[in-house]
Amino acid sequence: MVELLVPAGNMEMLYQAVCNGADAVYLGGKHFGARAYSLNFSNDEMISAINYCHTYGVKVYVTVNTIIFESETSDFLEYVEFLYKNNVDAVIMQDIGMIDMVHKCFPNLEIHASTQCHNHNEEGVKFLEKLGVKRVVLAREMSLDEVKKLDTNLEKEIFVYGALCVSYSGLCLFSSLNGGRSGNRGCCVACCRLPYKLVKNDTYIDTKGDYLLSTKELNTLSNLREILASGVTSLKIEGRMKSPFYVCYVTRIFRRLIDDYYSGKDLVISEEEIKNLKVLFNREFTSGYLFNDDVINIDSSNHIGILIGKVISVDNKYIKILLSDDIYQEDGIRFKNSNLGMTVNKIYNEKGLLINSAKKGDVILVDNKVELNCNDDVFKTIDNKLNKQLEKYEAKKIKITAKVVAKVNENLKISFMDDDGNEVLVEGSVISKAQNRVTSKNEILEKISKLGNTPFKLVACDLVCDDDVFIPLSEINNLRRNLVTLLIDERISLKRDIIINKVSACEIKKNNIVKIGALVRCEEQLQALIDNGVDYAYVDNYDLYLKYKDKINIYYRLPKVITSFADYNDENILVTEVGALNRYHLNNNIVVDYSVPVLNNRTIDLLTKFNVDRITISPEMDILEYKNLSTSKLEVIVYGRLELMTMKYCPLKQLLNNCANCSKDNNKYYLEDKMGNRFRILRDNCLTTIMHFKNICNIDNISYYKEVGITNYRLDFLDEDYDSVDKIIKYVKNVLRML
Repeated sequence: MVELLVPAGNMEMLYQAVCNGADAVYLGGKHFGARAYSLNFSNDEMISAINYCHTYGVKVYVTVNTIIFESETSDFLEYVEFLYKNNVDAVIMQDIGMIDMVHKCFPNLEIHASTQCHNHNEEGVKFLEKLGVKRVVLAREMSLDEVKKLDTNLEKEIFVYGALCVSYSGLCLFSSLNGGRSGNRGCCVACCRLPYKLVKNDTYIDTKGDYLLSTKELNTLSNLREILASGVTSLKIEGRMKSPFYVCYVTRIFRRLIDDYYSGKDLVISEEEIKNLKVLFNREFTSGYLFNDDVINIDSSNHIGILIGKVISVDNKYIKILLSDDIYQEDGIRFKNSNLGMTVNKIYNEKGLLINSAKKGDVILVDNKVELNCNDDVFKTIDNKLNKQLEKYEAKKIKITAKVVAKVNENLKISFMDDDGNEVLVEGSVISKAQNRVTSKNEILEKISKLGNTPFKLVACDLVCDDDVFIPLSEINNLRRNLVTLLIDERISLKRDIIINKVSACEIKKNNIVKIGALVRCEEQLQALIDNGVDYAYVDNYDLYLKYKDKINIYYRLPKVITSFADYNDENILVTEVGALNRYHLNNNIVVDYSVPVLNNRTIDLLTKFNVDRITISPEMDILEYKNLSTSKLEVIVYGRLELMTMKYCPLKQLLNNCANCSKDNNKYYLEDKMGNRFRILRDNCLTTIMHFKNICNIDNISYYKEVGITNYRLDFLDEDYDSVDKIIKYVKNVLRML
C-alpha cells in the first residue's frame, strides 16, 4: 500500500496527522530544516514526537535539508547522530556532501533525497543511489508519465497536495540574492509571491494580473486513482507552515480515498469536502505538472477561501453584505479587490440586532473595521464552525489480544500482543485458593479490558483460569498498567543496530596558479576572451562550442534540466546538475557549475572523486567561510549577472501566448518589481531563467580570495558588447598584477 506522508510543523499538527490516518510524518528541528519559520521541534519535543508516532505505528522523517557551511558540519553531524540514536525512521537531506558523510557515519540510517536535490532524471537518481540514498523526493515539474518511466531501485515520493514552488527546487537563489535570506538554508522570503509587471523592451504589457510568479495550490484528489496505480511509494502533502485544521482535514480525505482505492470502491469527493478544502487554504487549485495543468494564479498570492457574498453598501460604521453562503461569528473574511481582511466578531441583521450566524440569501451588517469604502466580493478565509469541529482529535486504538493464566499455587501470568507481533509478559504473585470469595473470570476480564485513555483496545482474551482462585483486583490493575507501559516501550524501541563510523577529515588543498575564465553568450563576447588570452571559456551554445573548441580552452555548459542525455564523449563540459556529472565524468573534462551548491569540504571532496577540473562555489557562500575550505579546485564568480531561478513555467508562453517563435524573438523581456528593478527573462529549450537585475562585482575581493587559496576567477557576461567585455577583463588582469 502506498504511504501517506503528512507535514507536522508543531505537536498539534503531529497529533492531527497521526489521529487522521498518516502513515508517516515529516517534521523539522530548530536547525538545518528548509522551513525555518515554522515552529519546529526542540530536541525534547522531537523525542516525544518520535515516541508518540511509533506508539501508533507511524514513521517519522526529519528534515535536515539545507546546504551546510563547513563551520556547521560538526553540529550538523551531532544533530543527525541525536536523531539516529532516538530512532528516527529517516532523514531528508539536500546537501550531497552531507548525504555522503551521513551514510558513511551512520550506515543504518535511512536517507531520503529532498526535492531540493533537483531530482528530475534517471542519471541524477543513480548518482544519489551511489551515495546511499534509499528514497528520492521527485521534482514537482515531472509529469506522472515521467514519474512512471523513471527506472530506479529507489523509492519514489511525489507531492500530491499543497503549495508549489515556481522554480525548480534547489535552483532558486531569488530569496537569497535579492531578499537577503536563503531558501536553500530554510529562510525563503517568497519573492515569487510578490507583484511584478511584464516589460517588453521598455514597454509595459497588460497581463490582467500582477502576480506573475505566484503558483496555485496543488490538488490531485481528482487524479488520485491514476496516481495510486503509478507505482510510487509515497504521497506527500505539503504544509508545515499551515494550520492543524488543514493537516487534519486534508489527511482525513486522502486517508479515506486511499483506503477506498485498495478496497475496490469508487473514489468520491463531495461538494462539501471541496468547499471545506478551499476555505482551509487555497490559491486556486491545480493538478500541477503531474498532469500538465497551468500552475500560476496571476490574480492573487494570498489564500482565497470561498465566495460568500457581495458588499451592497458601505458607511463609516457598517459594511452591508448580501450573502451567497453561510457565515458564522468569528469567521474570517476578505474583500477581494480591496485586499482587506478581518475577523467577524459581530454580525447584525438588517435591523441592527446581533446574531450568531446568517444563511445564504440573508443581508447582514458587519463592523467596518478595515475602512472599506467600495463595493466588493466577499470571501470567507476562516470557517470558525469547521475549525471547532476539526480541533478535536482522538487517535485510533491499537488492537491487542491478551492471555491470562491463573492457576492455584502458580504465579499469575498476563501477556499482551499487538497486531505487529510485539508481545510483553508480566508475572504476579502466587495465586491462592479462594477461602471465602472466588475471583470470577468476568472480574478478571473486566480489569484486563480497562484500558481507558491508553493507546490500546482489547479485542480478545485467552483466559486459562481455575475455578477457585482468589486474585486481588488491585494486583490485576497494577499488572495491566505495567503491561501497557511495556508494550508502548516495545513499540517505540529501537529496531536497528546503532553503527557509528568515524570518518577521516578531508584533506585541505590549496592552489597558487591564477586562472581567469568567463561565461559568454555570443560570438562577440567569446572573441573578446580570445583576444585577451583568458584561460578558459564557458558557452551554452553547442555549435559555438564546436566552432571554437580548437581556438580556446572552452567548455559547453549543459542545461540545468536534462530529460534526455546526448553523447558528448571527450568534450569539455560545464555540468549544472548531478545527473550530468554521473553520466559524463568518466569520458569528459568536467567543471561543476554553481547550480550544484557547494559550501563545505565534504561536497568538494565528493565532487573531486568524480574527477572534476573546477568547482564554481555557490554564490550563497559566506565570505568568512572561504578560509575553512579546500580551495585548490574552487572557482569564484567575481563579476556578472547571476541566475536567480530556473522554471518550467514560462510567463511569455502563458501570458502572451508567445512560444513558437521563442528562438527567433530578439525582444528583451523583464519582470519589474515595485521598486522598479528589472529582472531579465531568458528562454532556452523550454526552460525559463530569471536573471538578477544587477551585476555582482567582487573584483575588489580578489586579494582575499587569493589569500585563502582561491585562484580561479570567473566572469559571467549577459548583454555586454565586445568593448565592455574587453574592458572588464583588462581591469581584472590589472588587479591581479597589482597583488
